[in-house]
Amino acid sequence: MMFCPKCGSLLKPATKKGKTIMACSCGFSDMDTDKAKLKEEFKEENKIEVVEKEAEALPLVDATCEKCGHKKAYFWSVQTRAGDEPETRFFKCEKCKHTWREYK
Repeated sequence: MMFCPKCGSLLKPATKKGKTIMACSCGFSDMDTDKAKLKEEFKEENKIEVVEKEAEALPLVDATCEKCGHKKAYFWSVQTRAGDEPETRFFKCEKCKHTWREYK
């Protein structure tokens, strides 16, 4: 790595009149590129795993689905009204994915 003697920033390769030079954002440039080694390294990335089924990251609670009668549902809550009013609880059936809300 080469650093700018004026401001201390990292010198980056740039092209000027068809020649590669080392230049800084402050305006300094160095024609001597023999001191610098330009190389790129590529690391082989891990293969991306495809997930066929979406996994729910919500808690599973006992709640009866209005649509299919299944006894388990995912649960989350959201403050949908003013801050001094209770939150709205949402449920999503584990089996048929039907979503409903409960107001209190």
